[in-house]
Amino acid sequence: MGAYLKLLRRSWIFVSPFALVLCLNPLGTSQTQQIYDLVISNGRVMDPESGLDAVRHIGINGRTIQSISERPLDGRRFIDANGLVVSPGFIDLHWHGRDPAYYKYEALQGVTAAMELEIGVADVAAWYDAREGRSIIHYGASAGHAPARMALMKDPGDFLPAGAAANRPATDSEVDKMASHLEEQLRRGAIAVGFGIAYTPSASYKEIYEMFRVAARFGATAHVHMRSGAQLGPEVGLSEVLAAAAATGAAIHVVHINSSAGSSITHMLQIIGDAQKRGIDISTEAYPYTAGSTRIESALFDNWETRPDSYFQTLQWSATGERLTRETFAKYRKLGGRVITHSNTEENVLIAIASPLTMIASDGSDLIDGAGHPRSSGTYPRVLGRYVRDQRAISLMDALRKMTIMPARRLERRVPAMRNKGRIRLGADADITIFDPARVIDRSTYEKPAELPEGVRFVLVNGTPIVSESKLVESVVPGRPLRAPVAP
Repeated sequence: MGAYLKLLRRSWIFVSPFALVLCLNPLGTSQTQQIYDLVISNGRVMDPESGLDAVRHIGINGRTIQSISERPLDGRRFIDANGLVVSPGFIDLHWHGRDPAYYKYEALQGVTAAMELEIGVADVAAWYDAREGRSIIHYGASAGHAPARMALMKDPGDFLPAGAAANRPATDSEVDKMASHLEEQLRRGAIAVGFGIAYTPSASYKEIYEMFRVAARFGATAHVHMRSGAQLGPEVGLSEVLAAAAATGAAIHVVHINSSAGSSITHMLQIIGDAQKRGIDISTEAYPYTAGSTRIESALFDNWETRPDSYFQTLQWSATGERLTRETFAKYRKLGGRVITHSNTEENVLIAIASPLTMIASDGSDLIDGAGHPRSSGTYPRVLGRYVRDQRAISLMDALRKMTIMPARRLERRVPAMRNKGRIRLGADADITIFDPARVIDRSTYEKPAELPEGVRFVLVNGTPIVSESKLVESVVPGRPLRAPVAP
């Protein structure tokens, strides 16, 4: 562990024993100064919950923050954060990683907790068991409507529906079975209920409404990829889930508003803001890229034959980086895999990132053999470097708020552990990200999505350093499950 920590030597000047006692204790009685397991010294501590923005020294014992001091602290190990920002660890509410080994890309950009909440999983207990003792960061999952539909209808899709679950309406009996399945997963500790409605276009309004009723009964947020607005506009998809939330009382979180809204981003954010003012518990998120990514075999491309030839040039095959043609699209659709969709503008993305309504979430996934989307390794440094430092579109404190306390508060009603995350305060979990505000930036591109960011210097999970001097610390797995209480 000594490779990543700087031991500080103290130089003592001579003072009389009486004077030393007075320095330690003004009452004149001897007292031993607290020695912490780890001290983060001299950093610019920024805590969006309290508004603290000042040089402080943080003392950590075990997994928690035990001191936030204006004066130097004594410790067994030290991290010198002089000139660096010390922030709560970033919380990613939208991550599709399937192998815990790829959490390294989250860790290296400052993420200390990543959750699969949009699509969700079919078997919550098995999903958590597969990560036990294997994760460098905290992890959590929702009960997924689309996975439940896929299992019930025996859909051949790997991750998203690619057959009956996408294009066949459910019977009343099947809707009841899906609702019962989601209830069981919520009792097993699922964080939320995930909805990929755009990928299940044949799911009726009634079916979606019944799943919202389940979420409401368990106090679980519905994390929603809205129905596609290709024909009627994205406002219609938002209206559907807003109506379900208002009628059932379920909280709702709209994923990647930047890509779902497109050119309607200003109006969509206005609708969400108005809904909040009317008492609807709704939130949303954005990622800082003009291109999205999804599975080429999914229902989003079911009408591909009617598209003009120019449309296919906006699609990029993730595995090779090539732009597609009608012929190569047809070939790859038969194979299945990830495709990058260049469908947005920088102006729309800037509006989404700067809005006070949005959290930051990556929508990232495993970068297998280095292939994927740059958001998987660059989302958080890109916001801090591009939109905070370079463009000054938002303040540093506002950006950190979007990455820490906002996502923590979104989940803490159902997941008590989140009440001690996303904050730097006494008693909070020592999930901490330390970065250089002058250097932090993403380096990943659509052609080289696995390029690592710069400027994220140290990352701690439960008080254990997992990143030191921008490199992974080997053989540490302090990540713990984040889940709702399991019902007896």
